[in-house]
Amino acid sequence: MVDANDLILFVRVVDAGSFSQAAERADLPKSTLSRRLTLLEEALGEKLFVRSTRRVAITAFGERILEHARRLVDETEEVAALAQHRQETPRGELRVSMPADLIESDFAAFCQAFQARYPDVRLRIDLSPRRVDLLSERFDVAVRAAQHLPDDATLVARKLFDVGQGLFASPDYLAEHGTPATPDDLVEHACLAYTGHDGTTLPWVLARGDERWEHVVQGPLVCNSPRLQREMAYRGAGIAALPADAALRDWIGNGRLRRVLPDWSLPTASLWCVMPGRRLMPARTRVFVDMLKAHMDAVMSG
Repeated sequence: MVDANDLILFVRVVDAGSFSQAAERADLPKSTLSRRLTLLEEALGEKLFVRSTRRVAITAFGERILEHARRLVDETEEVAALAQHRQETPRGELRVSMPADLIESDFAAFCQAFQARYPDVRLRIDLSPRRVDLLSERFDVAVRAAQHLPDDATLVARKLFDVGQGLFASPDYLAEHGTPATPDDLVEHACLAYTGHDGTTLPWVLARGDERWEHVVQGPLVCNSPRLQREMAYRGAGIAALPADAALRDWIGNGRLRRVLPDWSLPTASLWCVMPGRRLMPARTRVFVDMLKAHMDAVMSG
């Protein structure tokens, strides 16, 4: 007989990438996990893994079993979600992936308020610019900045807010290098560009009415952090394309940054909460997203 629980553990090992990580997440001794997977292989009559001292690789047979085992995991989680949905108090671990720049938005205060309201929910937050795979890495929520999200039937998304973007530079930089009068003037300036998820440099796309200007700008810095871009612009490194959020308003208000080409704008940026597309969203996920949206609305309006 094949134990369904062992099939679930098999999925956990594949997702974790190692027996040690899977055992830690399942709160089991590694020896117990290894023994149960060995029993599963014996029950199935074939190897699921090729094990070495450095890595665990799934076999071709294991790939076929994985497809069925994942459906079992999904159904099990649906049952758990249904049970939790009926509970008044959200509980359990909530795994969240989000960009590190977001913690500028008084995120520690948000976490403290969330924990005070929902003490039975344990937040496990991964601050990383990488685009995690919510399903294979078992994340509940990913907070992502994007103009548009790709179509994916396995995911659902909720928009937190839209924010306009513009070009900004320090008064010292403009005094030394001059102020661009047209977008074409930007090619003579140091410009701080962004990287895409594939590592390529993203072009600046400026619009004024029906006019459009697009160019891959050059400068001393290419990165994926608006916070670093803002700091570098303030230090006179060049012109940066920045979201006009509450933090930037403070920098403009105290004269540390000035708007460049104010008649031209960049595409609106959006912040999203992306979640696995389950039929029932766990209560802990729902209250987190609702509370995060309320927090970000307050930050943006402040």
